[in-house]
Amino acid sequence: MEYSPYICIIKVQHMKLLFFDLETTGIKYWRNGIHQISGEVVIDGETKEFFNYKVQPNPSCEIEEEALRVCNVTRKQIMAYPSMQQVYTDFIQMLSKYVDKYDRKDKFFLVGYNNASFDNYFLKAFFVQNGDQFFYSWFWINSIDVMVLASQHLMEERHTMKDFKLETVARHLGIELDSDKLHDAAYDIWLTKEVYTKLAR
Repeated sequence: MEYSPYICIIKVQHMKLLFFDLETTGIKYWRNGIHQISGEVVIDGETKEFFNYKVQPNPSCEIEEEALRVCNVTRKQIMAYPSMQQVYTDFIQMLSKYVDKYDRKDKFFLVGYNNASFDNYFLKAFFVQNGDQFFYSWFWINSIDVMVLASQHLMEERHTMKDFKLETVARHLGIELDSDKLHDAAYDIWLTKEVYTKLAR
């Protein structure tokens, strides 16, 4: 019996990706807060919109000066940002344009760099702090972590790299970047998407 080789091409419709990055007042999601949420909505490979919310952190959170220094912001600056309740409302309104939270088959994939162990937890805590217990009505529980994808891609070269930070991985993949703009969520998510696109190719 002879078998003819063939290629089966499956086009996935309604692939909804939410690229996102956060800047926070520390590294503990249960103690620190968010002061910036930035990202890009991509549906079926097409960018629908960018977002960049500056957020006044939860009033009860701890603000660590080292975290602010890394992001090049001051306590005075972040306390002048819109309230977390207002940003939450605006964020939900944006999500609602693309996802029906009552449809269990309609959700975003969260996409970020090291988001599975960091950003996802902060974002979920942000929802809870705003009285929303239905985080997973918007997002699939299995997110896409670009750092993990890069780990697979670069596993044979990892020993030659000084670390595995976003900047290092991007440079290793030949992506041009501006180091002075790092640790701004809007720039970091642009860079994350560049890495993701490079790996996808």
